[in-house]
Amino acid sequence: MIDHTVIDIHGNSVQLSSYRGKALLIVNVASQCGLTPQYEGLQKLYGDYKDKGLEILGFPCNDFAGQEPGSNAEIASFCSSQFKVSFPLFDKVRAKGEKSPLYKTLTEEIEPSLRGEIKWNFTKFLVNRHGQVVARFEPKVEPLDPQVLAQVDAALAAK
Repeated sequence: MIDHTVIDIHGNSVQLSSYRGKALLIVNVASQCGLTPQYEGLQKLYGDYKDKGLEILGFPCNDFAGQEPGSNAEIASFCSSQFKVSFPLFDKVRAKGEKSPLYKTLTEEIEPSLRGEIKWNFTKFLVNRHGQVVARFEPKVEPLDPQVLAQVDAALAAK
């Protein structure tokens, strides 16, 4: 899982293996979605847990009702100005249909109980420090929901 190479929102190649030893929350995000206010919770979670070893990785996705139509520059500007996002953002991905490699892994190649098609924006995958997906949260589960916090704490506590 952790061996994918992705492109960040500025066009730079990033090896996900560079995050080895950290827990990751991978989220397909969108700027024009009813769930877009979750950026606020994601940023709070990042602020509270970054120093404990959590990275939040936001992957813009236009697959669901065209709710992320902007360019990378527009997305970065929106996230910064509207939600003060400081966690890493990446190039747009395909999360359904002809999926990007990362999302093919997340939906088809992980623990069977966590597999499955992504239903909407803001689906969250929690990856432990060893690169294994250990939890999945559906779109309406808020980033600061107690079940998310409990799973993040557990992923960070496991060595």
